[in-house]
Amino acid sequence: MRSIAVLGGGSWGTSLAVHLARAGHDVRLWVRDRSLAADMAARRSNVVYLPDVTLPAGVSVMHSIGDAVTDTTLIVCAIPSHGCRAVMRAAAPNIASKATLVSATKGLEEETLLRPSEVIAQEIGPDHAVVVLSGPSFASEVAQQFPTAVLVASREGRAMELVQEEFRSPYFRLYGSSDVVGVEIGGALKNVIAIAAGVVEEVGLGHNALAALITRGLAEVTRLACAAGARRETLAGLSGLGDLVLTCTGTLSRNRHVGIELARGRRLADVLAGMKMVAEGVRTTSAALALGRRYDVELPITTQMAEVLAGRCDIRAAVDALMLRRQRAEAEAGS
Repeated sequence: MRSIAVLGGGSWGTSLAVHLARAGHDVRLWVRDRSLAADMAARRSNVVYLPDVTLPAGVSVMHSIGDAVTDTTLIVCAIPSHGCRAVMRAAAPNIASKATLVSATKGLEEETLLRPSEVIAQEIGPDHAVVVLSGPSFASEVAQQFPTAVLVASREGRAMELVQEEFRSPYFRLYGSSDVVGVEIGGALKNVIAIAAGVVEEVGLGHNALAALITRGLAEVTRLACAAGARRETLAGLSGLGDLVLTCTGTLSRNRHVGIELARGRRLADVLAGMKMVAEGVRTTSAALALGRRYDVELPITTQMAEVLAGRCDIRAAVDALMLRRQRAEAEAGS
């Protein structure tokens, strides 16, 4: 049995804590909100984010981040991207020198355009291995032990193998990769395309349009990832195509939900105010465009979604702008 800290009391952090406890580990689940932490400890359930799942005996709910990470050899960061830096900075003084960090965060830091693993490395220093966990994985399905396959990526082979071994279960399979850039950019930008997918579905543009959006969305994500140093084949795998398909079509997708509600005529602020969980694609859209400018990569779908999210363009005009762009060869850059 290994002591593992999971930072983040949302649906994903709670689900991972439940999964790791079932796998035989002693899990310390850090929850930022003191009242939620107390309620979870008393009820043995996260009634806000994962109400239908009972916390196993192996999960200890904590509000002190220092207590959560002290003397743990594996630390999982399941914090929304905009809160990742502050949480890791708070945890850093108590992290053991040989601990391995697992980033289960998808997104980009808006101010710096850094990927979550880069933010974690900046805050905890270069002596810790960082492993990225990503792929098609709705939290509630993992918590219910539905078969799930994900990807773990790290430049440290031993750390990657450690995570594969400690996280595995009969229903949870982990593949390995050294392409950290491709895995993280795929996991971040698929959320932007999923917002567009929700729009396509709600407007009633049909299955043809949705298939085209997913396919061209994958091409868009791949162009940016490769420009940043990723391998093209990574984006055809679980953390690219797999996660994209799930998030664009699954009814549990938060980002798809945002697109659906926008297409119904609701204001973005009102949509977000009514959501308990974070839709990472909203924040990622502007960061992705900035990253595209850095690498001189055109992102037509992301550009139109940014206009819609900002209220500068209505849904129909955004669709027309995409359909009426100059026709190109399929593999042409910027297509």
